[in-house]
Amino acid sequence: MKKDHVDLIQAQWAREIPGLDTSPMGLIGRISRISRHLDQLLQQNYSQFDLNGGEFDVLASLRRAGPPYQLTPTKLFNSLMLSSGAMTNRLDRLEDVGLIKRLPNPEDRRGVLVTLTEKGIELMDSAYVAHIAHENQILQGLTKSERDTLTDLLRKLLLSLED
Repeated sequence: MKKDHVDLIQAQWAREIPGLDTSPMGLIGRISRISRHLDQLLQQNYSQFDLNGGEFDVLASLRRAGPPYQLTPTKLFNSLMLSSGAMTNRLDRLEDVGLIKRLPNPEDRRGVLVTLTEKGIELMDSAYVAHIAHENQILQGLTKSERDTLTDLLRKLLLSLED
């Protein structure tokens, strides 16, 4: 198999500190580099819809919530692991372009519900289909069996980190 950048780094460390087991760095380094590549590739797709990744995540969270496509800001920022300030900025931008609206929460007089507008629903219905097609294209170098194995291994790692 062809060598990647992480192989080069591991070889350099093997030369500098013989006997050092760099296999953890091999995994973490590759995951880190893949993450940066994925961020760039996914942003290319979001840009087609005049969104960034964070805005896409907010809209996707609202869309997959099902009718009436609304959540409290707290549920949104908890599900996206954001600060309330970061969430407010995203919501302001999405509201300014007419993709969401904030409505009074009938169950909490001081609260609001963030609701996807019709324009937001239409955008997400096309953007999400394009997103999945783009992800499929990104993963074309892996067979179905390899994807399944990688999915299981990454799930196991993620669960161990989130416990």
